[in-house]
Amino acid sequence: MAGSVSHLKTTSSDTVSFVREHMTEPPWVRSSLIAVTVLFLSLFLLVPLVAVFIEAFSKGWSTYIAAISDPVALAAVRLTLIATAIVLPLNILFGVAAAWAITRFQFRGKSFLITLIDLPFSVSPVIAGMIFVLLFGLHGWWGPWFLDRDIKIIFAVPGVVLATWFVTFPFVARELIPLMQAQGADEELAGYVLGANGWQIFWYVTVPNIKWGLLYGVILCSARAMGEFGAVSVVSGHIRGQTNTIPLHVEILYNEYSFAAAFAVASLLALSSVVTLILKFIIEKRAVRS
Repeated sequence: MAGSVSHLKTTSSDTVSFVREHMTEPPWVRSSLIAVTVLFLSLFLLVPLVAVFIEAFSKGWSTYIAAISDPVALAAVRLTLIATAIVLPLNILFGVAAAWAITRFQFRGKSFLITLIDLPFSVSPVIAGMIFVLLFGLHGWWGPWFLDRDIKIIFAVPGVVLATWFVTFPFVARELIPLMQAQGADEELAGYVLGANGWQIFWYVTVPNIKWGLLYGVILCSARAMGEFGAVSVVSGHIRGQTNTIPLHVEILYNEYSFAAAFAVASLLALSSVVTLILKFIIEKRAVRS
């Protein structure tokens, strides 16, 4: 097995070297493509990111600290972190189970299952929020049943968690499915032949092979969970200090013309995005090395 992996790495390296040696594009083409890429990233990523922090500190540190330490802002941060902390383990369980089922078994409806996993990518988050209102709202299908038992879903924390979960559950699965398909099941079959049981194969063979893809999916999932606006906006009710997440709190501050405070709170999301990019870069580098 180690010999075959080494052979594949050598073959891949030789192929890359061959392509580089026989590239016929003139230098100006490569320089132009690089310049266009850098210009695009600067205009649509770096400049807005820097602008957020400039506006956040436009009225000084005191205004910035007051904005992010406001009890309503802290409640929004707390709810965002709670929703993210709840959906992450759920998405890990679902993503690993779905990827395992799709890549290791043949069954009827497999293509339909893959389509369902991709559903949140094609459905507008606002429509997703409306679906939850239709299901769990006061006049929804199941709303009266929950109301009789004094369980509130819509305009409460459970609705925020459900909406966040819906828009984030594909990320882990979609990272693991192509990875596990490319890796195949040879090592797992070898472990089975050597006498390992299912859990041993999973923990000592599968998990080490998918760990970087799993971490990458978790990072993308957490970033989307913290920044989700559309679906959460529909189901939250915009109750200050109770059902507002960070993006919703930023919207309220901006609509009230508290621009410095809005950008100050928004800088927390921008900072989380920067951390996400750094973690993504680290994971990709380690994945290539391993």
